[in-house]
Amino acid sequence: MDDALTIAGRAYHSRLLVGTGKYKDFEETRAAVEASGAEIVTVAIRRTNIGQNAGEASLLDFLPPSRYTYLPNTAGCYTAEDAVRTLRLARELLDGHSLVKLEVLGDPKTLFPDMPETLRAAETLVKEGFEVMVYCSDDPIQARRLEEIGCVAIMPLASIIGSGMGILNPWNLRLIIEQARVPVLVDAGVGTASDAAIAMELGCDAVLMNSAIAHAKNPVLMARAMKKAVAAGREAFLAGRMPRKLYLAEPSSPSEGLISAAG
Repeated sequence: MDDALTIAGRAYHSRLLVGTGKYKDFEETRAAVEASGAEIVTVAIRRTNIGQNAGEASLLDFLPPSRYTYLPNTAGCYTAEDAVRTLRLARELLDGHSLVKLEVLGDPKTLFPDMPETLRAAETLVKEGFEVMVYCSDDPIQARRLEEIGCVAIMPLASIIGSGMGILNPWNLRLIIEQARVPVLVDAGVGTASDAAIAMELGCDAVLMNSAIAHAKNPVLMARAMKKAVAAGREAFLAGRMPRKLYLAEPSSPSEGLISAAG
């Protein structure tokens, strides 16, 4: 694991994190997750059964926690209190599990984060021993405050959740990446493989997505494409792209030693 993704002290091979909602059934969820190569899977506690609904099919039977790291999230929460309450329940259901994804929404139409409520919830959760990965706006100041509170990963949106619009503000994202001392993951807005590759080329540590895979015409095939895109983008970032130039042509092969017409 020469280039491992490390979150809260644990190393992972894959830099692609995937959601488990919006699929037609748990079988399709399992197939897509397996194709993605992801090791961390998010689960919306308010929408997915992981044991709180006795007698119903449980995601745990299809994606065993012995194989995957579960990342319970607070999708659908609009206040700090709701978010904290939801993650306390998740910790009980998952036997003391502390790694969580915090999101506190401010608007039901755009699903933009409510940053004052997010900051308030983050403070409470960190004090209670949670390892908080946090969905946030692409504001570098807010991202820095979340890191100062003690969040273990910062997850700015690329664009509106479920929009598939890709990265709309790469400059803000770069500012967040440059200042961060914890992993930065693009969360929300990825639509296709090129979006994921661009996020990684910019220097993101990982990408989290759900709709881009689950809403594809062929989710399993798209999951495989995303796996390759994240890996390719990471390698391109590590390799270091050539500088952009305007009107400065350079031959792709050396010009020395060529046979001249006069010779």
